[in-house]
Amino acid sequence: MTGSDNRSHVGRRSLLAGAAGLLGAAALPATAARAAQVAPAEVRPARRYPSNWPCLEPYGLADTRLDLWPREDNSFVLPLEPRPRDEKLGRVWMRDTYVNCFVSHGRPIYVATGTTRVPGLDAAAPWNDGIFVWVSPSLRGPWRLVDTTGIRPGAERGKVWSPEFVDENRPGRTVVAPWQQYWYDDRFGRRGEVWAPEVHYFRGRWYIAACMGDHSRKVGSFMLVSEGGVEGPYRLVEGNLEKPFGDSVVGGPAFVEPGAYHHIDGSLYSEGDDAWLVLHNHLYAKFRDDMEDIIPATNLPTFQETPYSPEPYLEGVYVFKYGGKYYLLQAAWDRTSANADGSTRNAYDPPGPGRVQYQYDMVAAVSDNFEGPYSERWTAGVGAGHNNLFVDHRGQVWSTFFRNPNFGYWADPSRIKDTAVPGVVRVEWTGPEGDRLYVERRHR
Repeated sequence: MTGSDNRSHVGRRSLLAGAAGLLGAAALPATAARAAQVAPAEVRPARRYPSNWPCLEPYGLADTRLDLWPREDNSFVLPLEPRPRDEKLGRVWMRDTYVNCFVSHGRPIYVATGTTRVPGLDAAAPWNDGIFVWVSPSLRGPWRLVDTTGIRPGAERGKVWSPEFVDENRPGRTVVAPWQQYWYDDRFGRRGEVWAPEVHYFRGRWYIAACMGDHSRKVGSFMLVSEGGVEGPYRLVEGNLEKPFGDSVVGGPAFVEPGAYHHIDGSLYSEGDDAWLVLHNHLYAKFRDDMEDIIPATNLPTFQETPYSPEPYLEGVYVFKYGGKYYLLQAAWDRTSANADGSTRNAYDPPGPGRVQYQYDMVAAVSDNFEGPYSERWTAGVGAGHNNLFVDHRGQVWSTFFRNPNFGYWADPSRIKDTAVPGVVRVEWTGPEGDRLYVERRHR
C-alpha cells in the first residue's frame, strides 16, 4: 500500500485503466504504455499548516477524538457500480478498501478494489471468488467495473483473478497455483479466499499484490502480473508457484494447517526503478529486477521501528512517501480496559482479560528513510485501519477506510448495515516541520 512522490515514475499502488469503453468518453486503449501515479505537489513556500497534537503518554495510548474519525464533512462512500450480487444490500460490500489515482494522456484515472464476498455468505470466508476492479475518471464517479469481457466472454464482468481460473493454467504459465486452489473439508466445506488486493503499475506493467486468507491451503502473500492491460489476463509470478512470499511462521487460527501460515497482507512500494514487497509484521524485501521474486526469498529484513511495550499484533502495513518523508502505516486494534481509578483506558494493547476491541485504527510513524528508523507512532485515523493513502489529481491526500464489521464499535447491530464500505476520507499534512499526516480534523 504505497506511493512515491517522484512524478516521473508510478508508485507502489499504481493502476492504469486499460480496456476500451471502460470509462466511456474517457476510455483508454488497452495497450497504453505510459501512466503516472498522481504525486504530491512540490512543498510550497512557508504557509500556515495545522498543528501536531501532543503525543499521548504513556506511549501506546489510543486517541479516540471524533476529529480523527471519517465523518460526513470529510469523507464519503464511493458509488461503485454494483454487481448482481450487490442488489440486495444496495451497494458493494468491501473490506480492505484500496483506491488510487493515476494520470494518462493528461487525464485522471481512479481505481478501486478490495476484499469482497460471494452471495449467500455474510463474510469473505471460508471462501470467496476472487478479485474485482473498478475504474473511474473522477473520485466521485461514475465508477465502472473494468471490462473483462474480451478475456472471458460471458463471465462476470470486472473479475480479474479467481481460484476459478485454474483451467487457464498452461505449461510455463500458471494463473492459479495448487496452494491457491479451492479445497474442501467437513468443517467448512469449500475453502480458500483472497484478501486485500492492490493494483500497481510499475515499469510499464500492471501488477496485483494480494493474499490467500486463513481458510486456504497455504496462507500468505502473492503477486500477479498482467500480460495486457489492467483488466488482464494475469498470471502468477515465479516466486509464488510453490508457496507465498517469505517463510512460514507461527500464527493464524487453529484450523490453519501446520506450516501453512506465511506473512499476510503483502503490499508493493516502488520508487524510481526499484520496488519492494512490504509485509504485515514489520518485514520487507526488494524485488528482483525481473519482478518474478523477492531477494532474499527467506529471512527478510525488518523495518527499524519504535515499538509499543508490549507490541500488539499489527497488520495492513503500508508505506507512503510525502513531502520527502516516508510514512509507515499499520492497522492496530484500540482496546478498552479500566484504569486503576475506574476510568476508561484506550490503548493499542495485546489481547488480555478485561480488554475489549473498540476501533480498528490507522497508526502512523515517519522516517527520513524507507527502512527507518521510524518515529513513535500516533493515531492517524480512528476506525481507518487496513487502508492506503493516495493523492488525487488536484493534489489532495486521501485515505481509504472500510469500517470493520467483525468486532468493536462497527460490529454493533445498530451499525452493522453501514460497515464493509469502500470509503475515502481527506487527509491533512502538518507541514515540513510537523511531518505528520492525520485524517482531516475540524479546526476551530
